[in-house]
Amino acid sequence: MLDIRLIRENPDAVKAELLRKGADAAAAIDGILELDGKLRQLIQSTEQNKAEQNKVSKQIPAMKKAGEDTTEIMAQMKALSEAIKEADSQRRTVEAERESLLLGLPNLPDADIPDGGKENNEEVRTFGAPKTFGFPPQNHVDLCTNLGLIDYERGAKIAGSGFWIYRGFGARLEWALLNYFVDTHLGDGYELVLVPHLLNESAGLTAGQFPKFADDVFWIHSDEGKRERFLLPTAETALVSLHQGEIIPEAELPKKYISYTPCYRREAGSYRADERGMVRGHQFNKVEMVQFTRPADSDAAFDELVGKAERLVRDLGFHFRTVKLAAGDCSASMARTYDIEIHIPSMEGYKEVSSVSNARDYQARRGMMRCRNAETGKPEYLHTLNGSGLATSRILPAIVEQNQLADGSVVVPEVLRKYLGGLEIITPCKN
Repeated sequence: MLDIRLIRENPDAVKAELLRKGADAAAAIDGILELDGKLRQLIQSTEQNKAEQNKVSKQIPAMKKAGEDTTEIMAQMKALSEAIKEADSQRRTVEAERESLLLGLPNLPDADIPDGGKENNEEVRTFGAPKTFGFPPQNHVDLCTNLGLIDYERGAKIAGSGFWIYRGFGARLEWALLNYFVDTHLGDGYELVLVPHLLNESAGLTAGQFPKFADDVFWIHSDEGKRERFLLPTAETALVSLHQGEIIPEAELPKKYISYTPCYRREAGSYRADERGMVRGHQFNKVEMVQFTRPADSDAAFDELVGKAERLVRDLGFHFRTVKLAAGDCSASMARTYDIEIHIPSMEGYKEVSSVSNARDYQARRGMMRCRNAETGKPEYLHTLNGSGLATSRILPAIVEQNQLADGSVVVPEVLRKYLGGLEIITPCKN
């Protein structure tokens, strides 16, 4: 959530920055300012009425003791009390309306982020070169089917389109990837947290996914049809909400968390024809990294997270590139995002396997998450950062495509072999 003081003092600048994200928020900001003015007037008049009420209330006992008639002044106090109640009710209504508009505004992009959409994304660096083959390469769907790694047909049969089943060495390879990610993060000093997969609405609001993207998740409804909890779309939603309403001592920062969860997304039905198999689905596995930092430390934390995601991909032996997203391609909650994209040969292009983002204080304001400044003793909003470390549904297709041999076998990346009993090559199933 944006700072209301920033909107009061620089409304035109805020409008211009949000336009860089493709968000025409002029009407919303004007509405916020109008409601903010009403709210401040209501607060001022209510405080004046309460001060008058307290002043006169102290006089009444003395008047009664002196035998004076208090009928008129008691009537005035009753009217004043009713006015205060009415003003408090109006204040709550106006405050809720202002809050609703504030919650709908996206985050401001960092100054160095390019304007516009994904066409303006900037390649920051690359590692390695695209894989070349001395034979006609197969796509990951055929490879995974022939190797007995993935059962697409039965996945669709029991759950519908956008789901698949890991089998045999496919399940073991998936688990090896997750163990590799977790072990690496633990070695870097991150705390492993296993979070609930069903979350309440406040978690979605804190993460910034609600209210705008409330229909993109799977909701669990009560008997009355009321939305009660939703299936987490990413572990970030849970991790970034851990410290809602808390003030963390500065000495305890940074907080560094990782979590493994399946991720549940409704968005899967609209993918392109070339995104077959596991590249996009309703459920996939991911290890997520989240940091809570002091504002002064968040740039260094961002660089750390990008470096960690790059190292995971590099050590798997992949060719990849790191891309700075333009303002309009960053998610609503984020001030900056770098994507790590790997090459999937059959798609003749790159697919994102990790997004590393800095929300600055946007999520912290929504969740009232603060730290206490060691020098001033005053609370200030935390900065929150997150990064995929990593999502497996595109890593596994890249492994089988980039590491395939002419006979349809696949070489297991060296860093995963210890999780597979030393297995070096996965060979096609025998019919």
